[in-house]
Amino acid sequence: MDAGTHKTRIFDSSASSLDRAAAILRDGGLVAFPTETVYGLGGDATDARAVAAIYEAKNRPQFNPLIAHFPDMDSAAKHVGFPPLAERLAEHFWPGALTLVLKRNPASAICDLACAGLDTLAVRVPAHAVARDLLRRTGRPVVAPSANPSGRLSPTSASHVIDVLDGRIDAVIDAGPCSIGVESTILAVTEDAVRILRPGGIPAEEISEAAGLEIAAAGDSGIIEAPGMMSSHYAPDCALRLNATQPLQGEIFLGFGEADHGPYSLSKKGDLREAAANLFSLLREIERTGASTIAVAPIPEQGLGRAINDRLRRAAAPRERG
Repeated sequence: MDAGTHKTRIFDSSASSLDRAAAILRDGGLVAFPTETVYGLGGDATDARAVAAIYEAKNRPQFNPLIAHFPDMDSAAKHVGFPPLAERLAEHFWPGALTLVLKRNPASAICDLACAGLDTLAVRVPAHAVARDLLRRTGRPVVAPSANPSGRLSPTSASHVIDVLDGRIDAVIDAGPCSIGVESTILAVTEDAVRILRPGGIPAEEISEAAGLEIAAAGDSGIIEAPGMMSSHYAPDCALRLNATQPLQGEIFLGFGEADHGPYSLSKKGDLREAAANLFSLLREIERTGASTIAVAPIPEQGLGRAINDRLRRAAAPRERG
């Protein structure tokens, strides 16, 4: 592959190239890199703008939770709690094609957008040596959905990534084809139960044997717990009124662009990437005020605005509480 003909930089897997790629990630850029499953589109999980840029590059229609990648279990344990069952599975299958959805630690620096506003986090330690080396050099958790536009075939080589994302991301690390070629298996794990949220590179039978119990399917809970599931709403504990031009009495206004009626704004500049980065954290912040209703300014139905509006509509939908 001739790197000189592409807008996206193509790196090999040498130490100097991985150092350059790690620096791009720390600076908020996007780097596609190989894992044993598929090539992932990496961004700093602690940087909400970098995470928003991933959604933008993929033209991802919804803010589904993303998988945070780590070089080892100790690094992951700084961000999530491992009940004994999850620890046993991690020790058995990591590094490897297994993702665990676990309770996020309150002190975790991973941004709300990466978690889609949930109190859980999907974590994985990939088996690919280049991926783990890159993660060690980056020194931060890296979210990495498949490096392709939403709805397209997942990429298993650097050329696949360039074919569909050239010019939309900063770099891709070319380390040859992926050995597995399908995404990781995703599990939700509690103290005494395991559910498969997405089938993948590790069969359910192997997981059941390692766990010593039957593995349940996800079911239709209406909750987004992982990539590849049916979408649902993230809902703060208050009502939302959308496309509001000004707040009514007793409402707190969440502005955008010129619509500014208080201290909360998704983006005073009208920047959709900034708005996406701020969405979940601002909803949480306003929720903590005890507001009964959030009046949300209109968001353009274009680019990342479609994803923002999708989440807002689901949050505003009628629902049972209790």
